[in-house]
Amino acid sequence: MYNPRYIIDVLADNIRKTRNPFGAGNGTVNKWWKGNDLPSEGDTMLFTGLMYQLMPFIKKTTRHIERFEDTKMADYAWLQKYVPKLMVKLGFIFMADKKDKEASNHILESMVRLLVKSNVNLFYRPKLDYYSGILLYDLGDNEGFIEHAKFVATKLKVNNIKKIITVDPHTTYALKVLYPKYTGIEFDVKTYFELIDFEARDGNNQVTLHDPCFYGRYLELSDKPRKILDRFGIDHVDVRNSGKFTHCCGGPAESISPSLTKEILSKRYASLQETGKPILAMCPVCLGNLQKIGADVEDLSVFLARYAN
Repeated sequence: MYNPRYIIDVLADNIRKTRNPFGAGNGTVNKWWKGNDLPSEGDTMLFTGLMYQLMPFIKKTTRHIERFEDTKMADYAWLQKYVPKLMVKLGFIFMADKKDKEASNHILESMVRLLVKSNVNLFYRPKLDYYSGILLYDLGDNEGFIEHAKFVATKLKVNNIKKIITVDPHTTYALKVLYPKYTGIEFDVKTYFELIDFEARDGNNQVTLHDPCFYGRYLELSDKPRKILDRFGIDHVDVRNSGKFTHCCGGPAESISPSLTKEILSKRYASLQETGKPILAMCPVCLGNLQKIGADVEDLSVFLARYAN
């Protein structure tokens, strides 16, 4: 296990300097919207929180974290905050796999497709789309989280952003629950799948949903995607630990102890396998972990977008 203080210091330093936890800069990370002709004005702003965009980089860096866990090199993790930001930027550009980047982009494009099909008057402004800071909160750096949350919330407020569409559970929880509590600034926050509103029928597919912790336990939104599947005539076969009682994929511990994450993930995957059905994930961290262990899994949005014809 890595010293949590070292990891927190590196992440907090990156967020202070670049406003995302990996130090690559938002302009380097966030390119999915280019060529998609998204409006910059509308009723509700799409706010990705950069979680899906960061996953290809997380995938690469996690391999190195796994490699050095419980070795003498782990004691030098704190030195990462002194790596020049240009090197971090180049690392993101050239290290992350092109296919992984394209897959992450496709997920976000699928969400937009579902929202457009549902006649949602959305818009997107890349310069206002920031990482939420949730990992600092998860790791106990409340001071760092609050500073960053105030920065993001203020940016949105001064630009008159009132209604927000989120795409992942971590960002949703941050903006919906933590930002009002710690910044005093509130937004009307809804997930993309709460806004899906069109008819489609299948009747042939069976799937198993993996509920991420924030959607299942804390936001209690697990019924929403299931109602969409019901409306589309798609059977969802649940495992025992679902909804409010969902089992963690191990993701939050990955930056500190990959071995602990692997242990938690193995248990969750074993239970999901019991249904024998393809798995749908609703979180980039869960999706990445389940892919890493070899699961037959795809993002909920990609699956549902096939019906948005």
